[in-house]
Amino acid sequence: MKRRLPFHLAMILFALIAVAVLIYPSANMVLMSFKPTGGGGWTLANYREILTGSMYTAAIKNSVGISLFSSVVAIVFTTVTTYAIVSRSKKLRETFVVIANMTSNFAGIPLAFAYIILLGSSGVLLIFGRRAGIDWLANYNLYSPWGLCIVYLYFQLPMGIILLLPIYDALDKGWRESAELLGASSFQYWRRIGLPVLMPSIVGVFAMMFANAMGAYASAEALTGTGVNLLSIRIANTVTGDIFARPEIGAALSVLLAMILLVNMILGDKLAKRAEKVSKG
Repeated sequence: MKRRLPFHLAMILFALIAVAVLIYPSANMVLMSFKPTGGGGWTLANYREILTGSMYTAAIKNSVGISLFSSVVAIVFTTVTTYAIVSRSKKLRETFVVIANMTSNFAGIPLAFAYIILLGSSGVLLIFGRRAGIDWLANYNLYSPWGLCIVYLYFQLPMGIILLLPIYDALDKGWRESAELLGASSFQYWRRIGLPVLMPSIVGVFAMMFANAMGAYASAEALTGTGVNLLSIRIANTVTGDIFARPEIGAALSVLLAMILLVNMILGDKLAKRAEKVSKG
């Protein structure tokens, strides 16, 4: 019994922390989303407003669109990149892990400031584009949805590399050698063996990338303010509005964001399990 006492105390402490920082705030958020502005009674008006108001529906579409685009580009790029890394020496792999860890921590306001210096209205690259006559670079608009896609890709790529590097350990080198001995081409090996084995992990990482992009706030807020209508920025504005706060609308938007992420997690899990079944035949 004495040996189990530290374990029980640790579990009690963990339960208290979970209730304090996760369960209670989440429950309070859900309850507030059904409250009318000013309090008192229960209503569905908040959800009706966010699902029909053009300002809120545009924020949802922009967030989902930017998140999907950045996640698709990032997962394709990192899948190829990580294979190139693991096919080289172990030292190169460790070097890339260190670099990816360092770059993944460079986010938020410092990241937005760095992009403003490079691609802002008077950024270094835009000035270079004007002097060199490169029109697409000279006219690049960082403060737009496409500009945010580039910023999102910055913190998606290091995360993808870190998460995808270990999955290639599941590939046995003997499988490729056996496939080549049987006359299979490189394309056939990846189509029949490599990708089916890796696909469950790739789907899981893609789901994490999408969730990461949907919840991004600091970089987008520092870069565009209210210039690009995003769900995370709209939630913040309902709590700290310039005219008056509407925390009930913010709570409803937060619940909607949580539901989108929950659906993303469930779909990702189902697709990963389906891919795993296909890989096992």
